[in-house]
Order: sequence, then structure tokens, then C-alpha cells
Amino acid sequence: QVQLVESGGGLVQAGGSLRLSCAASGRIFSSYAMGWFRQAPGKEREFVAAINWSGGITYYADSVLGRFTISRDNAKKTVLLQMNSLKPEDTAVYYCAGRRTAATGREVGEYDYWGQGTQVTVSS
Repeated sequence: QVQLVESGGGLVQAGGSLRLSCAASGRIFSSYAMGWFRQAPGKEREFVAAINWSGGITYYADSVLGRFTISRDNAKKTVLLQMNSLKPEDTAVYYCAGRRTAATGREVGEYDYWGQGTQVTVSS
């Protein structure tokens, strides 16, 4: 019922910025908590950031705290991830995820919908 499509990934030098966008289709979105995860080759998918239904509560992984910002626009059915001061270790495929609850989650298993992923590569 809910489809998620990420965009905005690409190549950037260390210290640069990217903004990822996740567009949702379907009739249900505003009541969902949303999150971003990432996965590097040979690594487990890891939590990056999450936002509750209203956008008033956000959580970040320690590795991105202070550099990344998650936001949402329920009218546009969109969630964004602004990434600043990028580091080579941020290189990964980034996934948008949705959860059928207003409360945020930090685990892969807590999310019900996933996008196809968008590649972010940070060079030194």
C-alpha cells in the first residue's frame, strides 16, 4: 500500500553535503514514524535517524549526531535527510523506512516499508 522512493544520493568529497529525499505514495503516511538506515558492503544495515509522526521528536545515531538532520513534510508525503560534513565512513546505500506507528524506532525489524536505496559515496 505504501511505496517509498529515495533520491539525492551521489558522489561528494569529504566535508561536503548532500540532501536525501524520500517520496511516499499511498493513502497512509502522516501517522507513520519514519527513519533512515544505511548499509555498506559486507556490513549490517544500521540505524541513522528517525522522526515521529508530527516531526517534533527526532533521534540520531551517535555517528551522525550534529551532522545529519531528519525532517518531514506530511502534506507532501516526503522525508528528508540533510547530511553535512560528510566523511568517507558515511559511504553506504541509504534506505528510507516507514513504521505503522507514530512512535520512532531504531531497529530494522521495527519498520514495515522500505525504499530501494540510494548510493552515497564520500571520497577523501
